[in-house]
Amino acid sequence: MQITQPLHCAILVSQLETSEHFYSNVLGLQKIDRELKFPGIWYQIGNFQLHLILAATIIPDAIDSQKLGRNRHLAFSVANLEEAKQQLTASNCPVQMSASGRSALFTQDPDGNIIELSE
Repeated sequence: MQITQPLHCAILVSQLETSEHFYSNVLGLQKIDRELKFPGIWYQIGNFQLHLILAATIIPDAIDSQKLGRNRHLAFSVANLEEAKQQLTASNCPVQMSASGRSALFTQDPDGNIIELSE
């Protein structure tokens, strides 16, 4: 087997409207059409898609709240980390700078899904 590229990642969310605000307005992702019968929202990021799927129950799986990067997380590249940090802070989102000293930060969506942003 030879895997050639990532296609998508699916995460669970509890409220589509709240999640849509975070991913569309705070992170600025581009929402795309989807033709599936179950509730969800899809985003296109280059050749990759992020699928938000509505779930009745979300089980938080963060095991280390002091170092968010040591938990399951999504990672995205940003053009300007300082601008991303300012946008997150202005939107009252948690921000934790990478403990490694590299140009990266961690935040969480409204359901606690952890997101890394790296410059």
